Amino acid sequence: MVVTVDLWETIAQEAAAESPIWAQALRPEAERDHEPVFSPLAEERYALGLETIYEGYLLHYGRPRLFSPHDDDTALLLGDYLYAHGLVRVAETGTVQAVAELAALISRCAQLRADGLPGDGEAWAETAAKLGEGREPDSVGTALAAHRRRVG
Repeated sequence: MVVTVDLWETIAQEAAAESPIWAQALRPEAERDHEPVFSPLAEERYALGLETIYEGYLLHYGRPRLFSPHDDDTALLLGDYLYAHGLVRVAETGTVQAVAELAALISRCAQLRADGLPGDGEAWAETAAKLGEGREPDSVGTALAAHRRRVG
């Protein structure tokens, strides 16, 4: 799957337009990482929403690709904003089931993290694959490896 830079620019620009705090949290363009993690497993129409939600997840639990907030409170709020905005983007595709799957994923991963349990990467891969009916099944290993680099 080819993900264009426009996806990353859209996430960054829309967040920056929403709040000057989010704009200040953006990494300089040369330091942004445009690596898709789980969107290659899903249908292309979900890529923007899925990567937006995943960036929010990284702000909460890992190393974000586009943002570098100055404090934990900003990271938490920006992550929540990106969760919500990503779900809105998925809802715009007209699939309520996809929104439900992703909302359940966010909840499941938060519980795993709170309990100190592994399995969040596998949960992300499973959910993304449901959104693509296994579009690129050989990408699961690549996605999990990228996730481990970002989250540990």
